[in-house]
Amino acid sequence: MKTRPIKTLFSLLTVGLLSSAAAVSYPLTITDDLGRKVTVAAEPKRIVSVLPSDTETLCALGICDRLVGVDDNSDFPASVKALPKVGGLYSPSTERMVALKPDLVIVSKYGKLTDTLTAAGITVVAVNPESYDDVFSKTLLLGKIVNREAQAKQLVTQMRRDIARIEILTKNAVHKPTTYYEIDPTPYTAGPNSFIGVLLSKAGAANIIPATLGDFPKISPELVVQRSPQLILGPDLATVKARPGWNGIAAVRSGRVIAVVPGSDFDNLLNRPGPRLPQALAALARLIHPELFR
Repeated sequence: MKTRPIKTLFSLLTVGLLSSAAAVSYPLTITDDLGRKVTVAAEPKRIVSVLPSDTETLCALGICDRLVGVDDNSDFPASVKALPKVGGLYSPSTERMVALKPDLVIVSKYGKLTDTLTAAGITVVAVNPESYDDVFSKTLLLGKIVNREAQAKQLVTQMRRDIARIEILTKNAVHKPTTYYEIDPTPYTAGPNSFIGVLLSKAGAANIIPATLGDFPKISPELVVQRSPQLILGPDLATVKARPGWNGIAAVRSGRVIAVVPGSDFDNLLNRPGPRLPQALAALARLIHPELFR
């Protein structure tokens, strides 16, 4: 009995030593998604995130408390809603970002913020997951940048496990409906190699969009009419019925048109390549194959 406290102390010391050994060394130089070599001088303590998926990942890594500002669309977890907002992807406010005195700003590769913020003496890193594999690799990259490598590896492992559990169910699906996923009525859609496209496949659907068109292509509506998908996700039934030629599409004839309301919780879940990827897959799988979840 007397040896237990000693063993406990030894275990705690061992864990402490392992944690210390695994700590990231700063200054840290990484290559970001703009292809720039960026040096992070010290462990970031005041972070601005300008991409909702990055915001969610940072919080999933346990450092929500380091966020001092977020973009207008970051709303998960609920605690980030109270943070100062720094604008949207196409209307960012560098003045608000600078005023928050961050030691790191994490941006999209599309916002064109790097030059202005760098000139203000702020470290800027573009971390922009787009593909399915990006979700995991960028989680690990963010974990490294903020000195949470162990947590990032654990998060990625858990995400892959949760995804595998859903796949076990959908692999048993007798029929995999041909599916069209509409991001917006332009129409923009998701190719099979995008993260949404991979989720559709894992959820037991057959994407009608050819991979050769790219990950998020703008397509001709005639392509959808020609392919006549058995399931449509995105617009509502009344909207697609009003489109020329769409009444003959299999999904429209059978009524298998499932609306995804822009800005809704479901829309955000499906369109953010971040730590809630397993929940997005589960939601899709339940829509496509409700019979597997009864």
